[in-house]
Amino acid sequence: MSADASAAAAATAPRVNPNAPTEETVLSVEHYTDRLFRFRLTRPRSFRFRTGEFVMIGLPREDGKPILRAYSIASPAWDDELEFYSIKVPDGPLTSRLQAIQPGDKVLLGKKPTGTLVLDALTPGKRLYMFSTGTGFAPFASLVRDPETYERYDEVIVTHTCRDEDELAYSTNLIRAIAEDPLVGEMAAGKLRLYTSCTRTPHPNMGRITTLIETGKLFADLGVPKLNPETDRAMICGSMEMIQDVKGLMIAHGLTEGSNAAPAEFVIEKAFAG
Repeated sequence: MSADASAAAAATAPRVNPNAPTEETVLSVEHYTDRLFRFRLTRPRSFRFRTGEFVMIGLPREDGKPILRAYSIASPAWDDELEFYSIKVPDGPLTSRLQAIQPGDKVLLGKKPTGTLVLDALTPGKRLYMFSTGTGFAPFASLVRDPETYERYDEVIVTHTCRDEDELAYSTNLIRAIAEDPLVGEMAAGKLRLYTSCTRTPHPNMGRITTLIETGKLFADLGVPKLNPETDRAMICGSMEMIQDVKGLMIAHGLTEGSNAAPAEFVIEKAFAG
């Protein structure tokens, strides 16, 4: 083929977008309630992320254009697979279809993970709080399985608030299993604590996490002092309202919001904060 012919062929060949999502295979799916499920995907060898980050995932549409949404990666950075924790929305453009996936199906995975719920966005401290509601627990599912979390903090307290007790199954089972984890089990022993609460069905701890912080019940139940910017660090993930409300309480207690560029005493996931 002549040089001119080669150039012409190159000009007419379809361009490959280097940032286009990859197609990954569904490895497993577990449904917890009619509103919540988790699934695991294959992980490309080239896919790198920091524990706590999110990435775009989705499905193709009939018109050929993918529908993508931001999802926190629930598995730690060392895992060979990628785990996600999702809500089911009956008429949701993505989750109405995503909730029906089965092992062997394909899911689109973005190539650019990012986010602020990472350890490097916080300054050194003694106690790390992870405040979550609903599927906002997902990034913390990643962080509590990372050895670096326990290397940095003397105590790690995860709070998870849901409407109903059966919606706490994912966090409760995961935290319980960490005790037997060969990588972080010993490191987490005596450091990791899960505090759950419900807003609708009966539970030992009732109420929104904001109320439990404001009344001091959270700290009394845990046997720890109230929030102190000298010792405490926090990460917040949940609904937009919850993120803003808990952020306000952090500021009221003297904690300063941090970011990747300027680490401080607490961080929120801006991608989910509106």
